[in-house]
Amino acid sequence: MKIILAIVLFSVIVIFHELGHFLLAKKNGICVEEFAIGIGPTLFGIQRGETKYSVKCLPFGGCCMMLGEDGDNDDPRAFGSKSALARFAVIFAGPLFNFILAFFMALFVIGIGGADPAVIGDVEPQSGAYEAGLQKGDQILRLDGSRIYNFREISLYNYMNNDDPEVEVTYKRNGKTDTVAVERHKAEDGYYEFGVRVDSISSPGIFSTIKYSILEVRYQIKSTFLSLKYLFSGKASLNDMSGPVGIVNMIGDTYENSIAYGIKTAALSLLNFAILLSANLGVMNLLPIPALDGGRLVFIIIEMIRRKKISPDKEGMVHFAGLVVLMAFMIFIMANDIRNIFLM
Repeated sequence: MKIILAIVLFSVIVIFHELGHFLLAKKNGICVEEFAIGIGPTLFGIQRGETKYSVKCLPFGGCCMMLGEDGDNDDPRAFGSKSALARFAVIFAGPLFNFILAFFMALFVIGIGGADPAVIGDVEPQSGAYEAGLQKGDQILRLDGSRIYNFREISLYNYMNNDDPEVEVTYKRNGKTDTVAVERHKAEDGYYEFGVRVDSISSPGIFSTIKYSILEVRYQIKSTFLSLKYLFSGKASLNDMSGPVGIVNMIGDTYENSIAYGIKTAALSLLNFAILLSANLGVMNLLPIPALDGGRLVFIIIEMIRRKKISPDKEGMVHFAGLVVLMAFMIFIMANDIRNIFLM
């Protein structure tokens, strides 16, 4: 059951990404040769007009194959025949649709489960927050100058900043804003903590639900960038990363750990995980890496600046090389996932 749920969840997120490319390609008069769910050999497919809709054997991905996408083609409906702005819109639509999907899922999660504004519900005695004078009901606005909106951003800050115990906290109390220095104390897990808790999750109205749904997507995007920074700074290793196998396993664990509390809790937990995945996929695809959407956007931006198209063959070679590296990296991550599963 958990494997089926994981595959369905992962597939929906990937399909929505490819749907962004597909719809914008059609809108700009580009011929889409194939719209596929999954990767690898084709299990079955249906031809509808100029487009073949197919399902591949491995449900970890998808593709929207456009005419002349990776080569020179004189057909007026080829991808390369369209303006730089049209091609930019088609490529950017994939990650954008991931953020849109994350937003709509957040509407359900926050509308049903509530939001977590950065308001202190309780202060632990003798904690850094207590010693700095923070009180129940204070709204945390900034941590070391960085604006925060969700209570989870406090935990994220503690996890990502474990070098200096002191942090500058800007908060609002009774309409007045003040800033204090909080000396965080180390917890048993080795990470610093403020000593503040949220007592309950608020249930916002319609407009607040929309607001906090947008802020939820912002939080997930922010946490993805901070995680990448954490990785490249050497504080985390490649062994800490997860690929499709690891993600499927985590989705299954999320379901098993939450189903005991009821269908509603399990559904909200899975949707929360899906929001993270969708936002993460959007961010990762925007990275300026060849073969990814971000790498293709870099070539289009260069073309816009120099007002001259880069040779499609040369660009195709760069993306092919990037794809080979990415596939090798994916194999490494999948092998690491499998190793971690059997070691658990």
